[in-house]
Amino acid sequence: MREKKSFISNEKQSIIKHLFNTIIMSCKTNSIKIVCFSVFGFCAGVLLTCVLITTRRPDTRNGVGGFDAASEAESKEGLENLLSEVENLPALTESTEASTEITYQTYRVKSGDMIGYIADAFDITQDTIISVNNIKQSRLIQPGQYLKIPSMPGIVYTVKKDGETPATIAEKYKVNAEKCAMANSLMLETALKVGASIYVPDAELDWATRQEINGDLFKRPLHARYRLSSYYGWRKSPFNAGKRTFHGGIDMAISSGTPIYPALEGKVTAVGYNATYGNYVIITHHSGYKTLYGHMKSTACKKGNFVYTNTVIGYVGSTGMSTGPHLHFTVYKNGKTINPLTVLN
Repeated sequence: MREKKSFISNEKQSIIKHLFNTIIMSCKTNSIKIVCFSVFGFCAGVLLTCVLITTRRPDTRNGVGGFDAASEAESKEGLENLLSEVENLPALTESTEASTEITYQTYRVKSGDMIGYIADAFDITQDTIISVNNIKQSRLIQPGQYLKIPSMPGIVYTVKKDGETPATIAEKYKVNAEKCAMANSLMLETALKVGASIYVPDAELDWATRQEINGDLFKRPLHARYRLSSYYGWRKSPFNAGKRTFHGGIDMAISSGTPIYPALEGKVTAVGYNATYGNYVIITHHSGYKTLYGHMKSTACKKGNFVYTNTVIGYVGSTGMSTGPHLHFTVYKNGKTINPLTVLN
């Protein structure tokens, strides 16, 4: 029995010894040596890294921090200096104040464009586009036309008399005077000469000017259907064949006796008769406008009456130089005739 156990033990020792010798012999080759040393180096590196991380990790349980100094704790003066530095730093805001400098870009009108659509697209007002581009009739903008688009809403103002300043102009339009001066690189009290132009940020055109440019200032003096029998401008004279004459208004043909109304409220300043216009009425409106209504069958107002757009002032006829029943309608702007069709709604 003892001999059997001794045999097994000797056999195990022989196997272990053989395995050990095999490993030793294998390690003698270069490739195996490289692999072994690489594995050993990697393991040593991982172990060293873990040790370093563990020793430098802050104690998160106590939440310490701050700037470390070699000297003692900061004095009261040092703290005040820090607070002073903070107070003197420029304040941080979500957005900086908008630039007061005006820049322009160019827009080419496309088919179907309207001034209102263009203004909305560039976040400005219709008044801005009208004023900057000196548009007299907004309905007549054409595809392919180029428009100047400023970077801020406002209007161009032409100085009316010597001595006007950015401050007085801003007051007139109820806008910010400082912004007005800065936009034009002027001082608030810089005296301007008559005829000079200045950009007034955030200003708007007056109601009458806007309505005139948009063709909405006047209502039609005839509330019934009519036919335009003669337009404003040069034409062949209906009274002298072969001769061209200038027609200062429009003729609106309609049946005799049709009521006539003011195109805009105002004061009746003339009621009379002459050889050209027959029975006529002249009404004075605001903003330098006057209107004339001619060839009436009869008048229904008196000089000095204030009339509204629903007030009957007379009736269609064919008095004076006329070839048939119609209303001759003239619009004056500061004493000069303009085409009524440009201001009629």
